[in-house]
Amino acid sequence: MSLPETQAPSALPISQPTPVLNPFLHDLGVEFLEMENGHARLALDLSERHMNSWQIAHGGVTMTMLDVVMAMAGRSLSSDLKGVVTVEMKTTFLQPGGVPGGRMEARGKAFHRSTTMCFCEGEVWNGDKLIAKAMGTFKYLRRLKSGENMKKLYGSD
Repeated sequence: MSLPETQAPSALPISQPTPVLNPFLHDLGVEFLEMENGHARLALDLSERHMNSWQIAHGGVTMTMLDVVMAMAGRSLSSDLKGVVTVEMKTTFLQPGGVPGGRMEARGKAFHRSTTMCFCEGEVWNGDKLIAKAMGTFKYLRRLKSGENMKKLYGSD
């Protein structure tokens, strides 16, 4: 589903953790369930577009969910929801992620925070099956650079 550019984020069919729309996550169909006190949860109803050549959930989809849920858990510890960027992430895949019609849920937890960094863990589940686990390090930012500023710094390839 394509949304008109003028549509307000509050009118989106899938809730977002902040008023700023993340086009990539919205396009994937990620559903935000929880983000508070160092914990976060999100889910994804799997369809054909999420599959790899073996018709199981693509590992990149699983890693995206892990990255986002851990970042959300870390951001939830900041009273002003500071932005974070991923510094490091290690993922272990335990079994196939799922098939079209299935639903994956990601759960994140921040287990340590300093003034500039947050350390998190995440899991992706398909029903009662643990699909993947990850650990990540995230750096808090005072403010995020806009896409326009990034183009000036790095070009617009």
